Amino acid sequence: MTGDLCGQSVGVVGAGVGGLAAAAYLARDGADVTVYEKLSQVGGVAGRIEDSGFQFDTGPSWYLMPDIFERFFRAFGHEPEDFYDLTRLDPNYRVFWTDGDRADVPADPTAAAELFESYEGGAGEALLAYLSEAERAYDIGLNRFVVPGRSRFRDYLSLDVLRSAHGLRLLGTMDDHVTDYFEHPKLRQLVEYTLVFLGGSPYNTPALYTLMSHVDYGLGVYYPDGGMAAVVDAFEAVATEQGAEIRTETPVSRLDPGEREVTLSHSDGTATHDRVVCNAPPAHAERELFPEDVVDRPRSQWEDATLAPSAFMLYLGVEGNVDPLEHHTLVLPTDWDDHFERIFEVPDWPETPAYYVNVPSKTDPTVAPEGCETVVVLVPVAPGLPDDEDTVAEFRAQILDDIAATAGVDLRDRIRVEHRATVSDFERLFNKQQGTALGVAHTLRQTGPLRTGHRVPGADRCYYVGGDVNPGIGVPMCLLSGEHVTDAVREDVADRGVLDALR
Repeated sequence: MTGDLCGQSVGVVGAGVGGLAAAAYLARDGADVTVYEKLSQVGGVAGRIEDSGFQFDTGPSWYLMPDIFERFFRAFGHEPEDFYDLTRLDPNYRVFWTDGDRADVPADPTAAAELFESYEGGAGEALLAYLSEAERAYDIGLNRFVVPGRSRFRDYLSLDVLRSAHGLRLLGTMDDHVTDYFEHPKLRQLVEYTLVFLGGSPYNTPALYTLMSHVDYGLGVYYPDGGMAAVVDAFEAVATEQGAEIRTETPVSRLDPGEREVTLSHSDGTATHDRVVCNAPPAHAERELFPEDVVDRPRSQWEDATLAPSAFMLYLGVEGNVDPLEHHTLVLPTDWDDHFERIFEVPDWPETPAYYVNVPSKTDPTVAPEGCETVVVLVPVAPGLPDDEDTVAEFRAQILDDIAATAGVDLRDRIRVEHRATVSDFERLFNKQQGTALGVAHTLRQTGPLRTGHRVPGADRCYYVGGDVNPGIGVPMCLLSGEHVTDAVREDVADRGVLDALR
């Protein structure tokens, strides 16, 4: 495929994971690629903070679906280990419940089955059956739908898709499906927590995403040395190796599609490109970047979208050890319905939050000074919440109090470095609608061909890439999105060539 885009100039707006992946694929195929990023570093939400010897991943911190990372690097003659080493974690994560209970969830499915059996008779066998179903869902969802890039309804009109029709019974809600296997509420939580990575809840996410349990147990949970920041560095290295130019601190203010080119206005002037791939959220692009009435979609459509949660983030450099926190730790109320209601139904700051604590220095001592730990706390919260200074300070105190009470480790008097991010930060820094941290949620009506596609409707020569579009949220999905948008560009360039030849 190399050379299919020779002579094409492509601008990429935004150097998030999707933008970097698209830049790499487009440049590999011969396009002259320029990436415009408004921030001083690449990665978008997957950024880094370095302060006084502490290093924090600002966004994603779970390395899942290693096969998708391998697919990306192999497309350019590399392997992940050319850039970073991986450590498989065991346990996958530790859970503290607010009733005083605690469990380590092992990497080995057989050992996990023993854990499940200790909570509910027959649950061990049920878990193994559930994981078998999850593996089938992964094969259907990833290998037959997501990886091939079926983003349009016409892409589903094939024998391969029809052979997969038995998987469509997984279109009910996740919670309904999980209840068929487990009665104990804690066990249901253990197989549903991954929905946080998809920006949904057990009550609005299709059961097809049971595949995430295969991601956990079948494929494994890993840590890349140097954190996810090292992985983003690798994406950037591949893109530049292919010939893409990346211009940071260059925000884009306008996109004007024309018949034969797209004019892009940025902080240093203007540029023209044959095509533009936009890694900015579509809601922002269609409200702020494209001229009114260019995009063939009502702007009000974005007001009706179900948004994934925002996040309250604490990046803490802590003196001393933080036992018994693990590399990945979940803190869960025994009944988390109220928290999900306060995200999706009646937006409000949660009173009994479910949240995640990441301590990468447990595995990688290079991310913290000697005798210290790097701690990141993530609490999913509703997008659009008011986050004035007093509210944030009060919620910070609540969370630190809760960590001390539930996990048994008091961080409050040992914090040497602290940074925060909350709703308004995601909106200001990343142009996220209402400050959602993840984008558009994976509800049934926002999945597969019902999710925003790669081609911008009505804006010829313009495309979208990233977590808001097909296939969806998460670093692996954004890598695939970069591959798929390149396929769309290549297809359109070929079609244009045929039309020009017929004129």
